[in-house]
Amino acid sequence: MADYSLFTKKTSSTFTALLIYVDDLVLTGNDMTEINHVKSSLHNQFRIKYLGQLRYFLGLEVARSKHGLILNQQKYALELIADSGILAAKPVSTPLTPSHKLSRDKGITYSDPPTYRRLVGRLLYLTATRSYIAHSVQQLSQFMAFSTQDHYTAACHVLRYLKASPSKGLFFPTVNSLSLTGFADSDWACCPDTRKSVTGMCILLGSSLISWRSKKQNTVSRSSSEAEYRALANLTCEIQWLAYLFQDLGILLPQPVSVY
Repeated sequence: MADYSLFTKKTSSTFTALLIYVDDLVLTGNDMTEINHVKSSLHNQFRIKYLGQLRYFLGLEVARSKHGLILNQQKYALELIADSGILAAKPVSTPLTPSHKLSRDKGITYSDPPTYRRLVGRLLYLTATRSYIAHSVQQLSQFMAFSTQDHYTAACHVLRYLKASPSKGLFFPTVNSLSLTGFADSDWACCPDTRKSVTGMCILLGSSLISWRSKKQNTVSRSSSEAEYRALANLTCEIQWLAYLFQDLGILLPQPVSVY
């Protein structure tokens, strides 16, 4: 009910989950007999191709060890850096220069807007496992309709940051608690063009990061307190949705959820 791409089946002793994106599927569960039954049923209807244990899915690379599961987009990141022609560029230590504020009115118009839009779109997908570039990509995505040379240079700066560690990603340990913890903050009136604030938030399941977002608020906040409350409201909505999702997965979360 919480995610229309996720299908679940639960009996007294088994649980099976099927995640679908167009014609790509991930199937998991705690009973191989039930999993094989689902595979054969799907094959009879659609002639599916079974690729074995999950290692690669929609650009996401999955690696397992006895300590847990690692999720990254190394191949995708390296292809993005190569396609942008900066393989020989020097890596940098931050996604964007902290003191540099991007604005739509500064700099000369970029000569190839489709290239900028394509680059930012690919960076957006990379935030699926690289949470620490989320704010930088949010800043860059504001200028899709009118991009300047300054914006493109900033996007290349993000690529140079990724070049320093293309294999970084998410780690989900084998042993972990099922307690949710949320963090929210806001940057009050940080946008020089609209004076709107930006909400930043992240949610952890035990020690694992499972959700994050950096998004400009819809309205102008008249005080830093108002901006903080809007960030808190967005975080609460995300936590509520995750609670519904875990309910669909048959997982009971301890209540209440800690929010900071």
